Amino acid sequence: MVLRHIPKNLSPELVKVLMEMGHGDEIVLADANYPVVSNAKRVIRCDGLGIPEILKSILYLFPLDTYVSKSIFFMEPEDGDDFPIIWNEYINILKGSDVSEYQIEYLDRIDFYYQSKNAFAIVATGETALYGNIILKKGLIK
Repeated sequence: MVLRHIPKNLSPELVKVLMEMGHGDEIVLADANYPVVSNAKRVIRCDGLGIPEILKSILYLFPLDTYVSKSIFFMEPEDGDDFPIIWNEYINILKGSDVSEYQIEYLDRIDFYYQSKNAFAIVATGETALYGNIILKKGLIK
């Protein structure tokens, strides 16, 4: 049975996980290179989709945490790697959300992996942009 206002690119499994998450829980949107299975408590497959389209759809339903200084986490590039151009897309999408770009924290790869192990779930995407990974911290419905 279909529902109104649920973006078509969000699977029932992903919507269920978003609903089960509580305030302060985190979800990882992982690019195609990310070691999803070895880092996840729960894996949600969205292999054919890019992170920007999933991010936009999730933020339509999902409040970001405004009670903490950082509620969005990007994986920082290794020394010598280029600036991830996809971050510009993320920032444009985030402009319409509950938080500002100042609430983004940049984590090195190891710290990002460590934080993702504690995430409620990891969404495995088909995103091929390097350093496309992002963690979102759930907020409150006001």
